[in-house]
Parts: sequence; structure tokens; C-alpha cells
Amino acid sequence: MSETPRTIRVEALARVEGEGALNLRVRDGKIEAVELNIYEPPRLFEALLRGRALEEVPDITARICGICPVAYQMSSVHALERALGVTVSPELRQLRRLLYCGEWIESHALHVHLLHVPDFLGYDSGLAMAADFPDEVQRGLRLKKHGSQLLDVLGGRAVHPINVAVGGFYRVPRASELAALVPDFEWGLQAAINVTRWVSDFDFPTFERPYDFVALSHPDEYAMCEGNICTSDGLAIDAAQFAEHFREQQVPHSTALQAVRIETGATYLVGPLARVQLNRRQLMSEARQLADDLLERSCANPFKSIVARGIEIVHAYEEALSILRGSPACGQSRMPYDYREGDGAAATEAPRGLLYHRYRVDAEGRVAAADIVPPTSQNQGQIEDDLRHFLPAVIDASDDEIADAAERLVRSYDPCISCATHFLRVKVERQ
Repeated sequence: MSETPRTIRVEALARVEGEGALNLRVRDGKIEAVELNIYEPPRLFEALLRGRALEEVPDITARICGICPVAYQMSSVHALERALGVTVSPELRQLRRLLYCGEWIESHALHVHLLHVPDFLGYDSGLAMAADFPDEVQRGLRLKKHGSQLLDVLGGRAVHPINVAVGGFYRVPRASELAALVPDFEWGLQAAINVTRWVSDFDFPTFERPYDFVALSHPDEYAMCEGNICTSDGLAIDAAQFAEHFREQQVPHSTALQAVRIETGATYLVGPLARVQLNRRQLMSEARQLADDLLERSCANPFKSIVARGIEIVHAYEEALSILRGSPACGQSRMPYDYREGDGAAATEAPRGLLYHRYRVDAEGRVAAADIVPPTSQNQGQIEDDLRHFLPAVIDASDDEIADAAERLVRSYDPCISCATHFLRVKVERQ
């Protein structure tokens, strides 16, 4: 006999960026369908860019996300510089990596302390957790502030930076501005190490998936801004070949596209866990030691992404300190360029994973076409697949418990839903 139909609705997913819903359909105790329903209206940035002067692109794309604007700026300027044949100086390249370190620190510290840790300690929010863990919450806020300081110094302001330019920066910081940050970042490095060891001792659900990891990889550095796009099965391609191997597709239940590997038709995973597992040899010394101590090389548990984020915070502090202590001097803030017709593609690593941009520009320096593939849209299909395999273990629980388990798994991805619409109401139908 079929069970009495049940419907579960959670009106809004807490502790993620953006809005969406999760619909679960259950028949006779088995999951029949899982739909990650992102219902934010499409934001049409690719269409908005057409006809714009290419110099406007970094500032416009920064508005796609308030959490990771640097990633959108870096991907856009790298792609446009490829189209124009521009190569920035080593000093400017180093400052760009420093800016990216700031974004990783800010985003990861916020997610770990205020959005994800409450799941493991049994709190509904970071504010509720602060009553019992005030020191840990204050530490997270201080780490986030360090990231904001870098965005302010290098980006012109901490929210939606305005200093990134095609060819470099509009203004480069003085050496004294960078050197002044060193004491805070020395404290932050040790604090980040403590954070990572702390979260590694949490009680993680037993759940492993055969992930196809996808991330940038670089032979000489932990890939942030440059490198080949690499996968678990050995694919290594230039960003210009992205569309030959990865395809976005529309699904009827979401305003955001989902991505699959063309070769397999299967979903894949981008983000901190994929990066650490593909690139741990390129981590700086303290971060690499933590990875070896705390994260198994075979680990494919999405809940342990919090450990990978901690490792990346440590790496970002190590690399930032290395650059800050050197206080690189840049006599030239921007490399010159001439307009020409061209096509350029680039990928960088946003905190949440691989971010791909491609632009075609005309001889007058205007954008003729744009293509942007955010990390959360790439992970959406994988999130649905994870839920299909994770929720059967709790399907006989109460509706509230099922909704809570689903939200915890989704939060482990740190999804940025607004980016993906260019979560979470939970609805369970039992039949």
C-alpha cells in the first residue's frame, strides 16, 4: 500500500547567498525526484555587456556577486587581455594574486565561521552560536576583516572593488600600505591554522561520492588566476577549450543553467575540495602539511569541504605574507594596449570554484559577445546527484529532519545562487 502523501516546505534556506528551493518527491519510501529549483530571475549580465566599452566589463561583472567580486573581475580582465594580446608585468601579476588571496580569506572565513560551523555544533545561526563560542566567532570576523583590508588597499574599496583594470590596475598601492598589513596577517596565519585543526575534529557524516574533480592546475603555484583546466581523469586543457569539453544545459525546474562533461554527460565537482585534491603539491608549506595531516588523499566527502576551505585560508595567508613582506614596487600600473578584433577566454578560481569567462571584442573596443559560467551553476547538477544518494538514509525521518539534512548538504557547497542566475525552500512530496 502506498503511504499517505507528505509535502515538506522550508520557505528559505538559511546561510547561503541567494534564494532557491529544493523539491523532493518520494514514492513508497523511495526518492523519485530531486530538483534544485533556483527561482531568482535571470540577471542577464551577458546581454548587458554587449555593446559596452571593454573597460567597463570588470566593474559591471563585479556586481554579479557581492561575496566574490574579485573573481569576476579577474576572469574578465584575463579573458579581455587574451583577446587584446596583453601580458601584464610580473609585479602586476603578483599584486593580482595578492588581491585574490584577500577574497579567498574574506569569503572562506565568513563561510566557515558563520555559515557552516553552526551545522556541526547544532546552532541555527552564527549569531546563536556566538553566545557559546564568542572567541571563535570573533576570530572569524577578524579573519574576514583582513580579507576586506586587502580588497580595500588593492581594489579601491572592500565591496565591489573598482581599481581592477584591463592591463593592470588604475592605481597600485604604495609599499608602505602593503607593509602595514604584515602584523595582522602574521596573526591571521596562526589563527587560520588553528581554525583548520578545529574544524577537522568535527563529526562528519559518513558519505563519499566518486567525484570528477575539476579545477585549474599550475605546475609552479597553487592555481588561482592562471593554469590549465584539469580533471580527475587526466584531462588538461586551456581555458579556450572549455566549451569543447563542458556544456551548460537548461533544466525546466531552475532559472540557472547546469553543466556537465561532454565526454561523459555526467556532473562534476568544482571548489575547495577539488582544488586541494588536484593541487595539494602546490600548496605552501603550512597548508600542505595540514592537508597531509587532516585530509585524506582519497577524501571525497562533501561535508569535509570545510576542512579544504580551512587549508585554503592558510595558503592564502602564507602567500599574502610572502608578497606583503616583499612589498613589490610597480612603476607602471597598467600595460598599454590597442583595440583590435579578438576573442579571449580565461578561467580563475573563485572561492566556490572554477569561473569561466569568454569575450569577443570588436575593432572599436566594444564587447560583441560574452559568456560567463559561474561555479555554482557548474555544481548544481552535482548537488542534486549528491542529494539523491544521501537522503535515502534519512527518508524515514520526520519532515523537519529531512529538510535539515538536505540543507546541511547544500550548505557544504557554499552555493552562490545569485551568481548562478545570470536556497532554500524545501518541498517533499510523498506518494
